[in-house]
This record gives sequence, C-alpha cells and structure tokens, in this order.
Amino acid sequence: MRVVAGDRKGMPLKAITGNTTRPTTDKVKESIFNMIGPFFNGGLAVDLFAGSGGLGIETLSRGADHALFIEKDARAFQVLQENIKTCRYENVSELFRTDATRAVKALLKRDIVIDYLFLDPPYHKKEYYDLVETLVEGGKLAHDAIIMCEHSTEVTLPENYGSFNLVRQEEYGSTIISIYRHEEEEGEIV
Repeated sequence: MRVVAGDRKGMPLKAITGNTTRPTTDKVKESIFNMIGPFFNGGLAVDLFAGSGGLGIETLSRGADHALFIEKDARAFQVLQENIKTCRYENVSELFRTDATRAVKALLKRDIVIDYLFLDPPYHKKEYYDLVETLVEGGKLAHDAIIMCEHSTEVTLPENYGSFNLVRQEEYGSTIISIYRHEEEEGEIV
C-alpha cells in the first residue's frame, strides 16, 4: 500500500496483518479519488473506520486541511499511528481509538463541519451505515460534503441520507463504492 497522489505521493503505508480489517487497495483508492476529487482545496476529512488510515491520509495528501481518524482495533490503531508519523501528518490529524458509534456521539458535540466522510465498516455490520444519517441529521456535514461508503455487494444502501443523494456507484469484485453528494451538487460527479 502507498499514497497514490498529492504531497505524499508514493509514500509507503503499512498494512494491518490478520483479518480484522480489509485495507482498500491502491487501485480502488485511486478510483475513489478519481470519482470525488482528485484534489481538494482544504476541508475536514473523517475516516470513521480508519484501519491503517489509507483513505484519510490520501485525502490529506490531496489537499484536505485536517483529518479525524477513528479506529477501535488495537493493532490497526498502532499501524494507523505509524502511518500518520511516516507521512508527517501528526499536526493535521486527530486519532481516536474508540468505537464508531461512540465517536459519532462525540462528533455531534464538537463545533466541526465535515467535508469528506469515509465509511468502510466491517461488512457484516450493516447498522454502522446508519451513522451517516446520524451525522447528516446532526448538521455535521458541509453543504457540499462528499460521503463515501465502501460496502459488500450483499449490502444495499439507501438512495439518500437526508438531502445527500447517491450520485455514483462502482463495483470492484465483491466491493461496492457508493458516493453521496448534496442534491444540488449531483451534477458534478461523472
């Protein structure tokens, strides 16, 4: 694994050993950012099931100002810390070792606006996708925010989360990438 583009292009990222997480492959990561970017002019990213941090780190490399990484697994969290340090993103990153549901409750209390929300929960935990709705209803997403959900082909996500509509969906083997944008921003992704 590596950073695909931007300021830290080519930097190696450690992967997590074992089967507790599924790192997003470089090919899928590159496709995601071709759909939503490819580069950004500032903003806050939230990588809700961060694993080794590949999606949040990629967003920082491509121009986001700050990123919050949430990861519950101890081994994954250690690799995440190492990857943030390797990429020299300690000053623009906040790392939280906690459950995503608990993290979302904490995010609702913070004075933040999320520009890029990434969800790649364990595939057998479909209820975690409801956290998107919680953040939308809590007013935590910017008007022009981008929501990216990675999920199994066996999981069907809703057509919208509040006023954020499903604008693009791509299948990569047994993985689907679903992109949501505000209804007025729909036409921007092709």
